[in-house]
Amino acid sequence: MRKFSSSSAYYQNKLKLALIGQSLFGQEVYTNLRKQGHKVVGVFTVPDKDGKADPLAVVAEKDGTPVFKFPRWRVKGKPIPEVVEAYKAVGAELNVMPFCSQFIPMNVIDFPKHGSIIYHPSILPRHRGASAINWTLIEGDKKAGFSIFWADDGLDTGPILLQKECPVEPNDTVDTLYNRFLFPEGIKAMVNMAQPTEVIHNWIRGHDKVPGAWAIIDGKVRFLNTVGSVPTGQPIEVEGASQPGLIAKSGLILFGSDGKALQVKNLQFEDGKMIPASKYFSSEETASLDLTDDEKKMAEEIRVIWKGILSNVPAIDDTTDFFKSGAASMDVVRLVEELKQKCGGVQLQNEDVYMATTFQSFIQMFVRRLRGEDQEEELVIDYVTKDINNMTVKMPHQCFINGKFEDAEDGKTYNTVNPTDGSVICKVSYASVADVDRAVSAAKEAFDNGPWGKMNPRDRGRLLYRLADLMEEHQEELATIETIDSGAVYTLALKTHVGMSIQTFRYFAGWCDKIQVCVYPIATSPLQRKSLWGDVCAIVIPWNYPLMMLAWKSAACLAAGNTLVLKPAQVTPLTALKFAELTVKAGIPKGVINIVPGSGGLVGQRMSDHPDIRKLGFTGSTPIGKQIMKSCAVSNLKKVSLELGGKSPLIIFSDCDMDKAVRMGMSSVYFNKGENCIAAGRLFVEESIHDEYIRRVVEEIKKMKIGDPLDRSTDHGPQNHKAHLDKLVEYCEIGVKEGAMLVYGGRQVDRPGFFMEPTVFTDVEDHMFIAKEESFGPVMVVSKFKDGDVDGVLSRANNTEFGLASGVFTRDINKAMYVSERLEAGTVFVNTYNKTDVAAPFGGFKQSGFGKDLGKTEQNTHCIITLYHFKTSFMTMRIMCMCIQVRKPFMSTCGLKL
Repeated sequence: MRKFSSSSAYYQNKLKLALIGQSLFGQEVYTNLRKQGHKVVGVFTVPDKDGKADPLAVVAEKDGTPVFKFPRWRVKGKPIPEVVEAYKAVGAELNVMPFCSQFIPMNVIDFPKHGSIIYHPSILPRHRGASAINWTLIEGDKKAGFSIFWADDGLDTGPILLQKECPVEPNDTVDTLYNRFLFPEGIKAMVNMAQPTEVIHNWIRGHDKVPGAWAIIDGKVRFLNTVGSVPTGQPIEVEGASQPGLIAKSGLILFGSDGKALQVKNLQFEDGKMIPASKYFSSEETASLDLTDDEKKMAEEIRVIWKGILSNVPAIDDTTDFFKSGAASMDVVRLVEELKQKCGGVQLQNEDVYMATTFQSFIQMFVRRLRGEDQEEELVIDYVTKDINNMTVKMPHQCFINGKFEDAEDGKTYNTVNPTDGSVICKVSYASVADVDRAVSAAKEAFDNGPWGKMNPRDRGRLLYRLADLMEEHQEELATIETIDSGAVYTLALKTHVGMSIQTFRYFAGWCDKIQVCVYPIATSPLQRKSLWGDVCAIVIPWNYPLMMLAWKSAACLAAGNTLVLKPAQVTPLTALKFAELTVKAGIPKGVINIVPGSGGLVGQRMSDHPDIRKLGFTGSTPIGKQIMKSCAVSNLKKVSLELGGKSPLIIFSDCDMDKAVRMGMSSVYFNKGENCIAAGRLFVEESIHDEYIRRVVEEIKKMKIGDPLDRSTDHGPQNHKAHLDKLVEYCEIGVKEGAMLVYGGRQVDRPGFFMEPTVFTDVEDHMFIAKEESFGPVMVVSKFKDGDVDGVLSRANNTEFGLASGVFTRDINKAMYVSERLEAGTVFVNTYNKTDVAAPFGGFKQSGFGKDLGKTEQNTHCIITLYHFKTSFMTMRIMCMCIQVRKPFMSTCGLKL
């Protein structure tokens, strides 16, 4: 490795350079040339301004390089002899002019034996002069870049030595091109508002932002910088414009002569202060923060940085104004970069300095950014509102990426439909592969550099508790959205869909500071294992319990400090997007949670393939689960948890409590319209009670009210979407065709919407389609078994490729234990059904998937976790967790309650 040395031997075969220029860019060129081994024999730059040296002079003087600060090189067109002689005395072999605002005489340009090279901010000969990079944007060029050319006596007309180019993005500004190429000074220019919108946009971005284009707004000069387009707001007069502008939540909306809209993000006052355009009519008063001791210490470190930049100011006090003290655009860049280096937890942009120009306001802004308290103010939501269920619901409908709601990159949308009547609720952003990539990038950045994974676990738990509280505050709104988007009966949506979601976040909030490292002593050193899954997790959820599945999959992920990208089901995206809004209000840092609605084939597939995702959780069908597992293995061997299809058996013995067996048996099938992953897909009823059982079930079905799910007296709402309803009707037709007895239902209800009659089939034989395949709807499939044939019915119940849930009804506790131990399912219900709890692990095996949601689980290749619930007439027994080895040679129990 080569090290810098000042010895003459080091400079052998290297050039002696004179650097003529200024600014941070000149400083960067100087530093890089020295790193390459060239000797800078003299730096020629501008005089100090307000007692403050140019950045190029600062670094050169620090290195001991001779620095000359000539105010000019010529007078009345003639070189100043003493200036030229001072230059010649340094003995340069090449002049390098990275950015020079002075006129340099030709006898200086031609003096070195290798001449002079100049850096220029455009692709010559397209634009010439100091503001070339501005004109690149003003003219709407598709390419920008810079040129290095040999100086001559013309205006940027010498032979070109090197060129580098880059594409110009539609919303590029001078500021973004600064960061990639040069640091030109920029120019001030008033915008002619009587032009088409695109021309105005190009003009503003071409002067953005040092110091930028300006217009007279509300009778005063305001500097402008732009991004995108937008909606409604409060009118404001703009001189020369064809119509008034609008102050909207997303900024200032200007209109060109063609009537098209243009969004201006920030406004800058003549005194240099910048504000978000959306805050133009807002009071400037904000509550002052009380700083902690650590924050006060940091404030003093920042004061030292300010003092280093504003060296002409005797002391930095709270009222010191950065720009009124002589700071220029190059100082803004220096301040931001120094803070990034010394206070890496906070990412600032140049515009943040313009928005907080005094030291006190800058510290307040910086601390708010450090605490994450400025995020709610930045959130802009284009709600869809509906007056329904005696309230006004406000629904976000765009992708949620990096803490912001925004349209899909290609602008595509799709309709989400209310299954009660088939009407369109709203249009929702249809995410693309590019949107997934942006979401993953945001999640990775939040994990690698954001506060989420680094914060104290108790603080993380506090935020999750706050999120649960906000969900509870909005539970009626969430339940209403869930009802109109998924068809869930409102009372069920309130209690289960939303209620259990709240419980889940509270449960895992409590785990945040209890996730411990396990230490295994071995011969040489301890082996440690952490509970963290990785960094970026992907979650793909189904449409039957949109919010609850989001909570089940994401709460544990967040508690462990991971970040996530979540794809809601295409047909039920709205509660996930409302949830995203609440995460911002709860203070969850940006990028931690990202929601990308869209198709499984596009969005879900990209998540499976993405190399930066390390774990993927999926709930859905077995065929799709297999495809996801394959893609995750091929891409980067992601860890996968899958909750897939089921055909859960429910065995009803003749010694059961008949009232309970009828009530719970119906619940096992018709709960949530049968759109329930653990639904009893097949009932086995002992022969001696079969006919009575069916008669009583049909009697109860006839009492069920089918109708509007928002009606509190409704028992049975619509199926989730039209395609699913059609599949259910086809499923019943196949059952009839194969010879099963259709006792009740089997048809679509004759009314608007996607309603299916509760259905009952009997005489179902083991080989039939409906005996083997899941309906995922309100279809009861019943088979008889001979009295006393316990082992026979067990064999039939286990004769399935699925193993998600199962159940048994009997008053005989010995029979209950015998059967439950032998049922091959992740959950066994005894004398009850559908009783899940956030503290109990949930999941299946065989082709129902692997991995567990909820509870505290330890998973390895040697064990299967099975959950048992017992209720009997003579005792109440709950065995909350049984851990059974493969082949089940023993059983251990915990939480036994008698």
